[in-house]
Amino acid sequence: MNPSLLIVDDDHSFAQSAADFARSRGFQPFHAQTLAQSRQLARSRSHDLVLLDLDLPDGNGLDLLQDLDAPELSRIAIVTGQPTLETARRAVSLPVSEYLLKPLCPEQFDALLSNAAARSQPLPTPSGERLGIVGDCAAMRQVMSDIERVAPTAATVLVHGASGTGKELVARAVHARSGRSGPLIAVNAGAIAPDLLASHLFGHERGSFTGAATRHIGYFEQANHGTLFLDEITEMPLQLQVYLLRVLETGAVTRVGGTDAIPVDVRIVAATNRNPWQAVEAGALREDLFYRLADFQIELPPLSARGSDVILLARLFLQRLNEAYRTEKRFADGTERALKQHTWPGNVRELRSAVLRGFLTGDGDVVHVRPGGRRVPAAHVEHNDAATVTFTVGMSYAEVEREMLRKTLAHFGNDRTRTAKALGVSVRTIHNQLARMRRTGQV
Repeated sequence: MNPSLLIVDDDHSFAQSAADFARSRGFQPFHAQTLAQSRQLARSRSHDLVLLDLDLPDGNGLDLLQDLDAPELSRIAIVTGQPTLETARRAVSLPVSEYLLKPLCPEQFDALLSNAAARSQPLPTPSGERLGIVGDCAAMRQVMSDIERVAPTAATVLVHGASGTGKELVARAVHARSGRSGPLIAVNAGAIAPDLLASHLFGHERGSFTGAATRHIGYFEQANHGTLFLDEITEMPLQLQVYLLRVLETGAVTRVGGTDAIPVDVRIVAATNRNPWQAVEAGALREDLFYRLADFQIELPPLSARGSDVILLARLFLQRLNEAYRTEKRFADGTERALKQHTWPGNVRELRSAVLRGFLTGDGDVVHVRPGGRRVPAAHVEHNDAATVTFTVGMSYAEVEREMLRKTLAHFGNDRTRTAKALGVSVRTIHNQLARMRRTGQV
């Protein structure tokens, strides 16, 4: 696969010249004229080099850096025709590749492209990696098998698991194996204001509401012939869930303020960090939409239930950091043992952050990873009241639900019907939750 270049610049002449030059060096160029477009292109795929202008129609190009992880910053080259002391100081404080002035001389650009092409060569495949996902425990092997089984089909996929377990990685793996020609577009339904979400998803026509100065193509149309990843689907307003269901049933969208039904060929992967059935019973997810989204379900286990996978992942994160910063750092003695002993309430995201923090703050070539920045005491039962459960602020919903289920079952002598009635859920929900707890070793 050719290395890719993202040009973020509203100067059409410069962007066209840069794209032609990069194409002659074997790169696949992409062009964004605004900060919003650059964020969308950065989310939809990884780029080997980004030429970033600072003065964009909708903001400062440096604002894009806030959306990127630290290793990705080394792929950024800031190219500006209006340098200032403030932007230079801000850029120097970040591990960006270069801070260059326009016009960009061919020798400089050629050197940037050569370095980016060299970095684009794939790293050795870590032990336990399949489909871009690292894991060797039984639960993760099942996840990978499920991905390979469902990816080539047209089935919608619902991925659920605690925050930080890798739901977007699963969506990207499904898309990569789907054979679909269009892009993967990722949308967090909980991160967009409810009154703007319809416009973002389905698009809008010019003049359809105050501020709609031009026609906007929504995520469904952008993802045509590809995959739309709807993260945090249970955070979508119910009225939009109705329209989403109609789009899924008809295969067509109508832009806000429009009348024409526009056919779209989009594969849906949705995700939630909540138990889907409990979300349905709580009224956060329409039951008819749940059935339409959940042709195939994939459940991700917490990192605490994945055994030695924590070591595989930590080594991979360190390997990528060494590659990005051209270092040869290693873990301090005893680090891996400490990693396995930690419970990782933030899952893989917390582990990645801990490794990065140790990498950046350590002296010399030895990395000390100190997990436990957010230690959450487990729920406990008061000894003087066997029917009372005390929860600690900071516990996840999943931990609260598991402890409440255990205690209520014990209170009713393991009678699942009475337990379901007391908790206000169905007996099926009790059976499903217990099955999940058994699979992840929590009962």
